[in-house]
Amino acid sequence: MNFALSDEQQMLQKMAGEFVKRESSLKRIRQLREDPTGFSKPLWGKMAELGWLGIAFPESAGGLGQGMVETVVVMEELGRGLMPEPMLSTVLLGGQALLLAGTPEQQKTWLPKVADGKTFLSLGYLEPQSRYEPFDVATQATREGSGWVLSGEKVFVPDAEVCERIVVSARTAGNRRDRDGVELFLVNPKAKGVTLREVPTMDWRKRHMLKLDQVRVDEAERLSGAPADRALEAALDRAALALSAEMMGAMNEAFRMTVEYLKTRVQFGVPIGTFQALKHRASDEYVQTELARSAVYYAAMCIDEKMPEAAAAVSTAKARCNDAFHLVANESIQMHGGIGVTDEHDIGFFFKRARVAEVTLGDSTYHRDRYARLKEY
Repeated sequence: MNFALSDEQQMLQKMAGEFVKRESSLKRIRQLREDPTGFSKPLWGKMAELGWLGIAFPESAGGLGQGMVETVVVMEELGRGLMPEPMLSTVLLGGQALLLAGTPEQQKTWLPKVADGKTFLSLGYLEPQSRYEPFDVATQATREGSGWVLSGEKVFVPDAEVCERIVVSARTAGNRRDRDGVELFLVNPKAKGVTLREVPTMDWRKRHMLKLDQVRVDEAERLSGAPADRALEAALDRAALALSAEMMGAMNEAFRMTVEYLKTRVQFGVPIGTFQALKHRASDEYVQTELARSAVYYAAMCIDEKMPEAAAAVSTAKARCNDAFHLVANESIQMHGGIGVTDEHDIGFFFKRARVAEVTLGDSTYHRDRYARLKEY
């Protein structure tokens, strides 16, 4: 397995990095805190023109036919700028669920519009009692005539308010924690019986509680192209890895900002970066970020090569990034001193993003436990 990026991947990395520097300063992130949408639709259109929204989709679905390594390359650069555009919700969660479980007709209807930036999707799979377990599903889907009626509640659905469709998991058979009997449905968030309630979060990104009260869904809206359990698990793995890549980019940017501060902040007549204790702490941050990088790219290659250890590699990468970003965010605040905890300084944005990202799509405890179960420990 060759861990070096190809020439094309390096070009993609450079282009994405330049785009983030040019289009998305942290000043923009400050302004978006008050924006009801939470991101820029014109900027999303520019990302679509560059082809990034179609990286993870095959050419038959309007995409570029590339893989997770290319997705990771782009997500890492977006993470450096803390960009809130809905790559995770639309392309990786809703989009991948539809790609992996949808029929050819469903894919043809929705995925080209996602790749063109014209349609937003999301995925509702978490429930109040489930704590990351994708098959702990109490939401019920009951057959009625030629369609289905859905009732239940989903939590922390990202970007739900702007979506044309939300992929929702619901149980058609079996007990609450069974893998069997879980199906995926395309739900219109504006349909009768659907209620959205925004949930405030530390990083200001939009998440919603989704309540379904006797919501009618046609049979054509059931994703029946592949077994739903395997498709849901695979989509969540791809999304968790993409989020890990975003976290990797953010932690590296926070580390860079901190090192620059250590070089310029003077105390007792010398830059504080010359103090041995701070050198040791910065060195530990660097080691942890590099370990996280190795885990993320290995997991991406495992998915692209369809290796049997891909799921375990994803859990390793997410747990590594959770811990590393947590450390880097904490240390960055500490090393910036009093100014680091003020809203006037940008380093606080990375701290807040770290706190939310590490509990999104599985915290470290969940992924270590999952790794153990996959390895049959």
